[in-house]
Amino acid sequence: MDPLLAVLVGIPLLWHLGLTAVAYYDAGRVGLEPPKKWAAITFCLPLIGFFIYLFERSELSYDPESDPYRDHNFNVHPSRADDTPLPSRGDDRLSPENGEEQRDE
Repeated sequence: MDPLLAVLVGIPLLWHLGLTAVAYYDAGRVGLEPPKKWAAITFCLPLIGFFIYLFERSELSYDPESDPYRDHNFNVHPSRADDTPLPSRGDDRLSPENGEEQRDE
């Protein structure tokens, strides 16, 4: 067997199996059940499966109390403060249809 071919096939294969093993071990440790499912996803979808696992793992540590956007509070640059906001579901702010005064600009 050609050594270059062994390196070109062997190194990515070892990385792939290593990422699968890390996902299996870590899923059991952090409580993403069942760990076999995460190992299968990581194995069947090389590299992308591992990023899917990392994304799902990060959702475990979500704390709504520390979320700066939980009450739809966010900073608006002063130059954009007078722009008309886009309506959204559950938006109880006044709009031109239900009584807000229109400004002439």
